[in-house]
Amino acid sequence: MDEKSLPDWDPRSEAVLKDQTTAYDDMRRRCPVAYSQYGYTSLFRHEDVLRVLKDHESFSNAVSRFPSVPNGMDPPEHTVYRNLIEPYFSPEHMDAFAPVCRDIAVRLVRALPDEGPSELIGEFAQIFALRIQCAWLGWPADLHEPLRLWTLKNHAATLARDDADLAAVALEFDGYIKDLLEVRRTAGAAAPNDITTILLRDQSLGRTLTDDEIVSILRNWTVGELGTISASVGILAHYLAINSEWQQQLREQPALLPAAIDEILRIHAPLIMNRRVTTKQVMLGGRTQAKGARIALNWASANRDEAVFGDPDEMRLDRDPELNLLYGAGIHVCPGAPLARLELRIVMEELLGRTSRIALAMDKEPVNAFFPASGFSSLPLRIQKPSSQALGACLPPEIP
Repeated sequence: MDEKSLPDWDPRSEAVLKDQTTAYDDMRRRCPVAYSQYGYTSLFRHEDVLRVLKDHESFSNAVSRFPSVPNGMDPPEHTVYRNLIEPYFSPEHMDAFAPVCRDIAVRLVRALPDEGPSELIGEFAQIFALRIQCAWLGWPADLHEPLRLWTLKNHAATLARDDADLAAVALEFDGYIKDLLEVRRTAGAAAPNDITTILLRDQSLGRTLTDDEIVSILRNWTVGELGTISASVGILAHYLAINSEWQQQLREQPALLPAAIDEILRIHAPLIMNRRVTTKQVMLGGRTQAKGARIALNWASANRDEAVFGDPDEMRLDRDPELNLLYGAGIHVCPGAPLARLELRIVMEELLGRTSRIALAMDKEPVNAFFPASGFSSLPLRIQKPSSQALGACLPPEIP
């Protein structure tokens, strides 16, 4: 970006933060390649975002100030680590984890008050995200609350762009993981056979991974999982609360849930943006970007591009799934997509299958999350449950 160029927009202005989706829609139509005073060029069109995703030679993923395995790497280094982590999200791992995931979802839905107000984000979505992540990685329950507080601190440090706070937050997370690794090393053959232990013993590179490599991998998985799963659950519940016809159809036809979940999260993104940096001078939307220019890919806008999706708010289950950038595209497409899809499908199956009505609370308004998060920071709902007799007739047997 020419240093003399005036900013095209302020992504942290009150108007943008009040209604991110509307603001991004406006930018896509008015200024689809936009400079900001924060040193980034934001891309709002599907075409431009997809181009960057597929051209990893011109747009590097090595943007983090901390080691990031493999998210913050480019080929050939990225390829090596990507091949290492992909087996952890295999169909076999997903099948093995599904009963655990369902048990967590069942317990949390059961705990929701019948008819009374429920604060879905704090009382359900965040708890589900924490418990599900810890269960998948084999982490103890006493880590739930520290991780919840850590997520809030990480969000605040990211928003403030405070390097000292970001470094402190990263160091705190490193300490949690290194303690978990030490427990497993001490246990030896008696260590739990969970994902963390398997990663500790992984020999895919012809050697064991260093602690720094394991910490980076687990930090990437955890940061991405906790925020986006919690946001996604809130977005899905809100959409169904205000669209009773879809709520009823998905109760009656749960097989439609996978496509419906991806489509709802296309309409209302759980993740706002991702970053790249140019490796050479490039042209984007008629504007020259110098080598080293920082690029922000705005998922929340690209997935609502009228040129690709028509009416961005129209809910359709027959769209080409390849066009939906919910999990990215290209070599950096989210490796954890199978896990996220499993978790969201199961939690929505249980939320719909064990309730008869989900509606917005009449006396309290939802509160939007603020950048860099998406979704809702507060979502008051009224959730009605069927009688125990009716519930038993339509649900499978309980998981012991």
